[in-house]
This record gives sequence, C-alpha cells and structure tokens, in this order.
Amino acid sequence: MSQDEPLVKRTQDSRGAVTLTLNRPQAYNALSEALLAALQRELDALAADESVRVVVLAAAGKAFCAGHDLREMRAQPSRDYYRRLFAECSRVMLSLTRLPVPVIARVQGIATAAGCQLVAQCDLAVAASNARFAVSGVNLGLFCSTPGVPLSRNLSRKQAFEMLVTGEFIDAHEARARGLVNRVAEPAELDAEVERLVASIVAKPRVAVAMGKELFYRQVELGLAAAYEAGGETMACNMMDEAALEGVQAFIEKRAPRWGS
Repeated sequence: MSQDEPLVKRTQDSRGAVTLTLNRPQAYNALSEALLAALQRELDALAADESVRVVVLAAAGKAFCAGHDLREMRAQPSRDYYRRLFAECSRVMLSLTRLPVPVIARVQGIATAAGCQLVAQCDLAVAASNARFAVSGVNLGLFCSTPGVPLSRNLSRKQAFEMLVTGEFIDAHEARARGLVNRVAEPAELDAEVERLVASIVAKPRVAVAMGKELFYRQVELGLAAAYEAGGETMACNMMDEAALEGVQAFIEKRAPRWGS
C-alpha cells in the first residue's frame, strides 16, 4: 500500500450509503493508533452529516481486522499508555453505537480480538462463509476484557465467556448461530448480501431509524418498567413525525407511502 493512501477510505453513493474501508491490508488491518484516529475522525464526520443513511464498515485485503497492533503496543509498555490506547479504542466503539444510522460490518477472513470487538459493536454484520472469529488475547496472556463488553451483549454469557477464556476460533455459521453476525454469504456473494441489507435500510425514513436505534441501545440498560416508559415516549415522538403520519395514512389508504427521506 502506498504511504499516500488513507488508512480509512470513505465512499458514499447517491442514497447516502457510506462505506468506510480499513486500509492496512499488509498488517491484516490491525488497529494501530493512527488507524484508530483515522476511523474516529471519519465517525465524527458521519455523525454530523444528515445525508448519511447507513454505514458499511469494510476492510481491504484478506482479513477484516486482526485486533490491536501488538508490535506497536509492545514498543512502549506503560500503564498510562495502555490506558490511553484502550480509551481511544473504546471511544471508537461507542461512536459506532452513537451514530444515528445503522452500521453494518462486512467481514471477510479473520476478525480477532479488537477486530471481533468491532464486529460485535456494529449494529449488524454480514460475514463471508470462510470468515473466522476469535477473541484470542488470552492465548498471549492478555484476557480480551474490552472485546468482552460487546461480545457479552451479543452472545449468551456462557458462549461469550467460552470464547474469551479459550481464545478458540468459531466459523461464520457458528457466529451466526451464536448471534455475532446476522447473515452469512459465499465470498463471491458477500457484497450482494450486504447490499440487500443496505437497500432495505435506506428504504425506511431516516428519522424513524435514528430514533429507534438510540432507544434500542438505551432501553437494554434499563429495568423493564423504565424500558417500557422510554419506549413509549420514543414511539409517541416518532408518531408525531411527518414520516410516521404519512406511513400510517398510506396504510389506511392502501397505497405506498410517499416519504421525502
């Protein structure tokens, strides 16, 4: 890869579908400090861009992401450095959830440690059938504690803990069965499967999806009664939006809704 190429490539189509491509293929897209910073800048820009409808997080080369850059991490060992590094990584992960649009991980090859964390943190994930997933830090004496945060919120606790404590790989079909990914496609059909998901999302009103995503993550941290209260308030606000009023009226009149966005 040329040194002039960006660490994260961004493309956007006329529908507002954005693709962010991790671009360190020679290093299996390991999350160096520079790559984390570049990804954070892109996510900050997307958060302020109302033309964006959906984001696909992809990766160049044979692998999705091999986790943190271990050579870089080992070069300057200090607790303050590691605290800052993992805080920067956590900020990126939280930014994915805080984006007002869905984020889809497009996964090929391996997704290990913080790379598996990226997949788990995205709202949706589509994997090639030959993709493999692991939180393998424990094999090096480093328990994948931060990857365990989204992993334990996607998988059952016992399945998540088994991955964390053994460091063993699971394949794409097992990842789907456990809830880590939504869909699995043959490698040649991966982009087409991602596109089907993108097309379904961009056909919906942006405001409804944004309100729903924010509430979805907020309510899972609440007790049952508080979650219902938050959900009811969100639905009441959503119902007063022009898109919902038009959608319901279209249903009553047995016609397709005429949404502006």
